[in-house]
Amino acid sequence: MESNLLQRITINSEICHGKPCIRGLRYPVELILELLSSGMTADEILADYEDLERADIFAALAFATRLTQVKSIYKVAR
Repeated sequence: MESNLLQRITINSEICHGKPCIRGLRYPVELILELLSSGMTADEILADYEDLERADIFAALAFATRLTQVKSIYKVAR
């Protein structure tokens, strides 16, 4: 199921400067995550962005989960 969701995430250098987007649309994954973290519900997001589907929101969450699955994080010196 997760791999089906992740197929909804596309990366194209000509769309949103190559940021991961939902289904080739101009909705970056980061936008969906920002909306969710601001307190919007999935239903509110879907009402505001008619091109999106509920599975797109789950795909953004699955993508973010994959990004955080690292073995270790190192502090970068400044």
